[in-house]
Amino acid sequence: MNRPEQIARLKDHRKDWDLVVIGGGATGLAIALDGASRGYETLLLEGADFAESTSSKSTKLIHGGVRYLRGGEISLVREALIERGRLLKNAPSLVKPLPFIVPAYRWFDRLFYGTGLALYDILAGDLGIGNTGHYSCSKTLEASPNLNRNGLRGGTWYWDAQFDDARLAIAMAKTAVSRGGLVLNHCKVTGLIKENDQVTGVFAKDAIDGAEFEIKAKTVINATGVFTDSVRKMDDADLPDVIMPSQGIHIVLDREFLKSTAGIMIPATDDGRVLFAIPWHNRVILGTTDTPGVPVELNPKPLEEEIDYLVEHAKRYLHQAPDHGDIKATFAGLRPLVRPPESEVGKTSKISRKYSLFVSKSGLITMTGGKWTTCRAMAEAAIDRAIELGKLKPAACQTQDLRLLDESSAEEIARVEENLKAPLDGELPYTFADIAAAVRDEQAETLDDVLSRRTRCRILDRAATARCAPQVAAFMAKEKGYDETWITNQLQGLAD
Repeated sequence: MNRPEQIARLKDHRKDWDLVVIGGGATGLAIALDGASRGYETLLLEGADFAESTSSKSTKLIHGGVRYLRGGEISLVREALIERGRLLKNAPSLVKPLPFIVPAYRWFDRLFYGTGLALYDILAGDLGIGNTGHYSCSKTLEASPNLNRNGLRGGTWYWDAQFDDARLAIAMAKTAVSRGGLVLNHCKVTGLIKENDQVTGVFAKDAIDGAEFEIKAKTVINATGVFTDSVRKMDDADLPDVIMPSQGIHIVLDREFLKSTAGIMIPATDDGRVLFAIPWHNRVILGTTDTPGVPVELNPKPLEEEIDYLVEHAKRYLHQAPDHGDIKATFAGLRPLVRPPESEVGKTSKISRKYSLFVSKSGLITMTGGKWTTCRAMAEAAIDRAIELGKLKPAACQTQDLRLLDESSAEEIARVEENLKAPLDGELPYTFADIAAAVRDEQAETLDDVLSRRTRCRILDRAATARCAPQVAAFMAKEKGYDETWITNQLQGLAD
């Protein structure tokens, strides 16, 4: 997935594309993969980096959504559980089973949650991971030693899956390219081309070298998540907003605050959300929040009250509880929730995570809402609609059982270039071979691309990332032929 080669392909392409996808998050990449794997001439353009917005800032779970059972959204849960099973098979190095414990502090908790989770198992069918079960108090503490012991009556055990979200995005991008697709990051769509009031392509500008493109296409698909409305208004400035964003944040802690290979699911919080504490890359991720009324921006920042909320809930449920000084890193993402009818607008935590497909009068297709777990199904629906609108030759979906290219080339690079085996920092699980792989094979163009998404350094430990950033920037500059000014600007951008 070499970026100069991708740019050269774009410049040399003379025919109309079958599909142009705007947006390189989970939904856009899934759509590009689906289109390319069906044999369509497919181009994806991402204005920032792949998965830079919401798609790299999730709770790192591929799951059916236990809490949606309470709202009776059986079909949503069933679809997500089927897609969970597919991802476990299609990206086994990035998506892995994870057991969870739901602690019981009231006499009826195990019965109540056990009943719902038994239904969860049934809905998964043949794609289930493991069976739900009940634990005594002692067995619960054996499985999760750092749970609050006061009033604990036992727990319920169930299974879901976890993943590395930004790495799965790269796996999807690589697989799309291997199937003939063209995917580009840091290439922003600046406008839509129209002929006879129909969308027939896009204008785009490469942020790396400033090159501008006029790209013709049979169909254009808007898959920009929380930025959905900005693209829709390129088409028609009078269109009403369909996205009602909410912010979710996570804090990252040392593994000692979980002391378990199982995650914890807290089903009752002050605002009605589910809270997760999960082991991830030898850390603990705790989240999430649901804060409405936030501005739409690429890299939102956690609010102090959101951090306080998570720390407070951690103190309620963990025996050895963290304080603010124990936080290794934080990250925030915006959910692209589809606005319900005005009469139904309430808490964003109550808005359905179902996805929505819109087609404008000009033929612009918009796919939005949903979540990581269902992005493959969303893509299938979007491409099926594009076939109709673009009068493309029908082709069946190929992605249900398509194995993704989910392995990094870092290990191979380290075998050839042993000097790159050196770790970035003693507190981080990465080497300079990972940086080389990101720069050479994964379209990493900025220091943040490398440290936030090709590796997950900034999510795992901000202090350790700051220590190694100058050496990583210098390595990237040497690889790309950049000067000291580039290094200075990249380090400043990371500090901001």
